[in-house]
Amino acid sequence: QVQLVESGGGLVQPGGSLRLSCAASGSMFMMFRLYTMGWYCQAPGKQRELVAHITYRGGTNYTDSVKGRFTISRDNAKNTVYLQMNSLKPEDTAVYYCNALNILNLREYWGQGTQVTVSS
Repeated sequence: QVQLVESGGGLVQPGGSLRLSCAASGSMFMMFRLYTMGWYCQAPGKQRELVAHITYRGGTNYTDSVKGRFTISRDNAKNTVYLQMNSLKPEDTAVYYCNALNILNLREYWGQGTQVTVSS
């Protein structure tokens, strides 16, 4: 079993910044390098959608709406993935979920989510 714990959400004004963190732990067999890590968001009344993901070697992919504003990174020594969110907009308001995808067996794990609210 893999546990993902997110932190760093909150209320911020438009144009502000937040940094989300997701710490992975759990099974002794969990090897962080086997996981592509991602951040997803879900706004009220909408489906959960991908924000960004990062491979073990640092390859990244972003949804178009966050390119140039958000940066995903990972610290493999700390089993942690980050999402730096700059120039936040009200439409970024959502619950943000951390995701871990095992590249060998394609099992997925989710965190509990952290609320991000962008409002003046």
